[in-house]
Amino acid sequence: MKKDFGTKNWMFPMPVLMVGSYGADGTADFMPAAWGGVTLEDRLTLCIDTAHKTWENIAARKAFTVAFATADTVRACDCLGLASARDVPGKVAASGLHVSKGKHADAPVADEFPLVLECGLVSMDPETCNVVGRILSCAVEESALSDGLPDAEKMKPVCYDPCRHAYRAVGGIVAEAFSCGKDAAPRA
Repeated sequence: MKKDFGTKNWMFPMPVLMVGSYGADGTADFMPAAWGGVTLEDRLTLCIDTAHKTWENIAARKAFTVAFATADTVRACDCLGLASARDVPGKVAASGLHVSKGKHADAPVADEFPLVLECGLVSMDPETCNVVGRILSCAVEESALSDGLPDAEKMKPVCYDPCRHAYRAVGGIVAEAFSCGKDAAPRA
């Protein structure tokens, strides 16, 4: 029997998306966001409260980056979520991350994140807090590739557990997609 918890936003897994933007003075900023994902082939949508400095930065620069927190960067990522760039402009330097300028978008890239999506702004809706970006580039560290493709086990992404307020490791492969259910799939 299932216990009913009422209206909850408990989705598993929730990615820990690190959203990068530049402030008006060119200072790099990153914030973690758990509410977001791919919404079209070349689009992603993030939910960012309009009170965040990141909202302001994206609105001004029309660009942002999205990377995934990893087991190796989780401490720095959590640190970046605990301080606002409004109050602590040097929070990225304090986190220990090293920043480069994006090649395709006017937004920062943290060198430690193995995969980064550079995005141009498509739209922002202050009523829903949705930020939609068009993916301009996806770059992956060569050390995180296997057979020329991104390897999640090498990247070690983490997800957010909203029930326990914890970060969880993403595990290994459990089955091959579009294949493991063939024997049970109904036939037309």
